Amino acid sequence: MKRINMAIMGAGNIARQIAAAINGLEGRVCAYGVASRNQERAEAFAKEWHFQRAYGSYEELAEDPEVDLVYIATPHAMHYDNARLCVEHGRAVLVEKAFTANAVQARELIRLARERHVFLTEAIWTRYLPARQIVESLLDEGIIGDPHTLEAEFSVPLSHVQRMYDPALAGGALLDLGMYCLTFASMYFGDEIARVESHAEKLDTGVDARDEIEYIYRDGRKAHLRTSMVTGPVNRGEIRGTRGRIEVDNLNNYVAIRVYDLAGNLLREPEIPAQINGYEYEVLACVRAMEAGRLECDEMPHAQTLEIMEQMDRLRREWGVVYPFETEGRGGAFIE
Repeated sequence: MKRINMAIMGAGNIARQIAAAINGLEGRVCAYGVASRNQERAEAFAKEWHFQRAYGSYEELAEDPEVDLVYIATPHAMHYDNARLCVEHGRAVLVEKAFTANAVQARELIRLARERHVFLTEAIWTRYLPARQIVESLLDEGIIGDPHTLEAEFSVPLSHVQRMYDPALAGGALLDLGMYCLTFASMYFGDEIARVESHAEKLDTGVDARDEIEYIYRDGRKAHLRTSMVTGPVNRGEIRGTRGRIEVDNLNNYVAIRVYDLAGNLLREPEIPAQINGYEYEVLACVRAMEAGRLECDEMPHAQTLEIMEQMDRLRREWGVVYPFETEGRGGAFIE
């Protein structure tokens, strides 16, 4: 079985995490190339993480016919342009969440990839983790009875991360942190949302700093979601049912799952499978999909990417959070 040549676009923190996963998958994936807008930075990254090639521009990476799969590890506002560049050159693409800045961009990118028969999927790693299936199995088993309430909070003080405050980079809590709460709710309660009640506290720059979201579903279930980039850290989820509850530590990469009955007695604590760092599962899912000739991953199909992007768009409209490039129409206008 041929190893796929994988390249990373961007050389920041997320790129380092992906590089570590690739290095650990040596038998299936080749650490082929990394691109930065700075040649020296790309070369330093390639040396540290044992990549064969270093590119001083994103265009150079996209033009390399030896690249089989590109991971987009740039800021949110750049995902559309960077992924489009790769798709236009026929490169398969795995895009760091949030997939794009808004649903207009997402639809256009997916349309182009389908038109050109190029593999494209979103790297929201939680959906690819084996631990996700553990929670789904517990719910299917009925160990907590009928689930009726879900809570999730992902709050991390990120005052040291400048891009989080910058609307031109699609900053704010929702796309970076809140998306994990939306994903947790979507995976276990679905997307049949009847009513939304939400509130956001904004910074002077106009981005959302702290969000409170309540989803009321058509079947009467409720999800209470909270996220913040100025308080915390809090990173947990809970699903309550008629016979007990399931608790999850670390919404983005589960480190513990516990099941309690209504009296608070611990019923079960499933073991979380060992991993390199968790990012390997999305890479392996891409390898399987590409080998099967599919254009998306079953774990995160295009339809699900669009659903979550549309949810975030609706929330931002309600809060009045608009990024500058959306009013300019660059890469797809925000208001449809």
